[in-house]
Amino acid sequence: MFEQCFKNIDDKLRKDSGVSTELDYVEQTSWLLFLKYLDDLEQTKSMNAVLDGKTYTPIIDKEFSWSEWAYPTTEDGKLDHHRAKTGDDLKEFVDLKLFPYLKKFKKTAESPDTLEYKIGEIFGEIKNRIQSGYCIRDIINVIQEMRFQTSEEKHELSCLYEDKIQNMGNTGRNGGEYYTPRPLIKTIIKTVKPKLGNKIYDGAVGSAGFLVEAFDYLKNSKKDLTVDEMETLQKQTLFGKEKKPLPYVISIMNMILHGIEAPNIIHTNTLSENIMSIQDKDRFDVVIANPPFGGSERAEIQQNFPIKTSETAYLFLQHFIKSLKAGGGAGIIIKNTFLSNGDAAAVRKELLESCNLYAVLDLPGKVFTAGVKTVVLFFKKGEPTKKIWYYQLNLDRNLGKTNPLNEDDLVDFLECVETFKETENSWTVDIDMIDNDNLDLSVKNPNKNDEVVYRTPEEIIAEMQSLDEESAEILARIKELV
Repeated sequence: MFEQCFKNIDDKLRKDSGVSTELDYVEQTSWLLFLKYLDDLEQTKSMNAVLDGKTYTPIIDKEFSWSEWAYPTTEDGKLDHHRAKTGDDLKEFVDLKLFPYLKKFKKTAESPDTLEYKIGEIFGEIKNRIQSGYCIRDIINVIQEMRFQTSEEKHELSCLYEDKIQNMGNTGRNGGEYYTPRPLIKTIIKTVKPKLGNKIYDGAVGSAGFLVEAFDYLKNSKKDLTVDEMETLQKQTLFGKEKKPLPYVISIMNMILHGIEAPNIIHTNTLSENIMSIQDKDRFDVVIANPPFGGSERAEIQQNFPIKTSETAYLFLQHFIKSLKAGGGAGIIIKNTFLSNGDAAAVRKELLESCNLYAVLDLPGKVFTAGVKTVVLFFKKGEPTKKIWYYQLNLDRNLGKTNPLNEDDLVDFLECVETFKETENSWTVDIDMIDNDNLDLSVKNPNKNDEVVYRTPEEIIAEMQSLDEESAEILARIKELV
């Protein structure tokens, strides 16, 4: 049912002149879904209060509640066409009354960790791009069919929403900014092994994939969580920061759909913070993240870091090291050029001296749709590195959008990393064997020879067909826009 609802929403958005890309579809679907979620939440809390003999005061004033402006009903539960706005009246209400009202919550909320504050931030950043009030009405009628009240409903919706985020990530060169493959995230979390009570942090939160997977991992870490444990997991465990408006909104919505009512996500440029001002109380037990690839930062941002560099990922790595508690652990995805790039030598030195870089997972190309070659750095804060265990993920197939990384691909890594087992794909390097001048940590598998292995004609043809399909999709989208 929900899958068909999402398809119907996309079909309606495609006909609107203000919405043109997969990113727009997710953005516009998100704010409407969010308001429907809020209405369901308010109704649930109101009913629970009545059962407890208490009074519940809604967050949203009646005039701006979903059941008043979006889908007022008659006594028999059907849409009240006399009260329901549509066309120009609906668009005018949304743009001139609804959004300004919701935006004010940021100023009136008691603190940033409240749902009220999140409402204000979301509607202070996002804009209604749907030009037709009739289109808004059609989408509201579809979303009205969605319910957010049972755990099964939320689970199904969260899975479908993840699919939309993945499709959005696949549409551009910077897909990794929005979507990190879930099998990889789950593997990183299983390797780092967060525990209930840990504070977990992602300073480049994107769509919050790391945090929602950490939430599920900890929620399932024991058979039944106590009320106090669930409260801690909900409010005092998962923390993130995101700079850009769209990923920020998506991360909030994604976490809410996974059952986290008031996500601790701050809308800010993580790198604008001087890392020398980070104190013990600001540090975390676990850091898991996929910082942006290939970005660059201005000179004034670089002043916040002891090691000056314009490369965003190297600044993020410094931030993550500083943000870890002594004894804390991290799993960070980064371009493989970090291991040997001369510009990163000083950052590598800081990492090796202040942390135990105990494992490096070398990933094949096309794990990310942009084709960027990446590695995962696993390290613990507090002791210098003495040995590094490497694992080279060699697959017997070419990865791509129609043939993505899956959890089975990473089973052997998870088994081997437990004991740092040495195989034809894994080996250990003593830190004393690394050149002190350049600290080159690049992956050189001593168990493999350097003979070039050429692809078979079948593999080449398969990749050509995949590229043809991607080109056809792009051309189809261009035709839709013309």
